[in-house]
Amino acid sequence: MKKHNISLFYPMHNEEGNIKEAVRAALEVLPAVAENYEVIVVDDGSKDGTGKIADELASKDEHVRAVHHPVNRGYGGALKTGFKEARYELVFFADGDNQFDLGEMSKLLERIDDCDMVIGRRVDRKDPFHRKLNAHAWNMLVRILFGLKVKDIDCAFKLIRRRVLEGIELEATGALISTELLVKAHKAGFKMEQVPVHHRERLSGEQSGADIRVIARAFKELFKMYCSLKRGTGT
Repeated sequence: MKKHNISLFYPMHNEEGNIKEAVRAALEVLPAVAENYEVIVVDDGSKDGTGKIADELASKDEHVRAVHHPVNRGYGGALKTGFKEARYELVFFADGDNQFDLGEMSKLLERIDDCDMVIGRRVDRKDPFHRKLNAHAWNMLVRILFGLKVKDIDCAFKLIRRRVLEGIELEATGALISTELLVKAHKAGFKMEQVPVHHRERLSGEQSGADIRVIARAFKELFKMYCSLKRGTGT
């Protein structure tokens, strides 16, 4: 498998118990698959030690960069910062909770020459039943509204060519961001493939995706995007 130029970033909010292992895993995997690479930690207004640790890791390795939001901008805001900060042709992101095996990035890289995006699909998902039920209902709703035939929209294990990010405009600030990314990429004619990846239990920190406020904002942004695309004003 040929080597690529890869920007890997983690959106992180209060992940002091996970950040060191996440960065260590990235620095272990990337040299084997990348000619040039960088690891970016997007500290999304963390109130714990995430930001401080990110700066310490960046000071010890030239491949690591830390970007800080003074206040929390939400998951969408963190991803948009990661996309903006990425310097290389291929942009990869994963959540900073260590629920994925970064070694499986090679599965995505094996397919990227034939498409514009390769997205992970979690097998044996290690989340509570209600989160899996919510995800299934969300996937079905997005398929009905937009015709997007993706089995795991919110899987935070995605590899994207820069031309995709340059060809669409992302507006969501919250959990809708992955849906918006895939819907607009599909609408713009970019080719995407799905690859099964394994999922692990979170060992440190807390999930926020099931928060009722997060869910409510996602639905609000979803229907706003639907109306915008129906009017032909969404990019």
